[in-house]
Amino acid sequence: MLLAASWDSLIQLLGVLLIFVFVLLITYLVTRWIGGFQKMQMTGRSLQVIDTVQIAAGKYIQILKIGDVYLVVAVGKDTVTMLAKLTEDEIGLTEEQIRGGARPTVFSGDVKESFQETLNRMRGRFSGKQD
Repeated sequence: MLLAASWDSLIQLLGVLLIFVFVLLITYLVTRWIGGFQKMQMTGRSLQVIDTVQIAAGKYIQILKIGDVYLVVAVGKDTVTMLAKLTEDEIGLTEEQIRGGARPTVFSGDVKESFQETLNRMRGRFSGKQD
């Protein structure tokens, strides 16, 4: 009697484990399918996210490529603000690198101006005057 109860418990445990593994497998396959579907939906569009940097909780700076234009935008919880337009030279990536998913680096190549000069140039861009 005790042996039969042990076998029933073991069979129930194996059944629950089998169902659990099956649910995990289905979840994995559906997640991959949805990811592939979304990737296909984004292919061929003229908007591409080049890089994203989180600067605070829920706040990001992104570089977007829209057609042939590169935009730097600040993304918050409820707002999106354009910060600057960039050229391909300012981005520092070739078209092949962008298609391949390479990320821009801040210090690619030789540093030709000091941080203070860069800051003054950016201030002039936003205030409309050079210091």
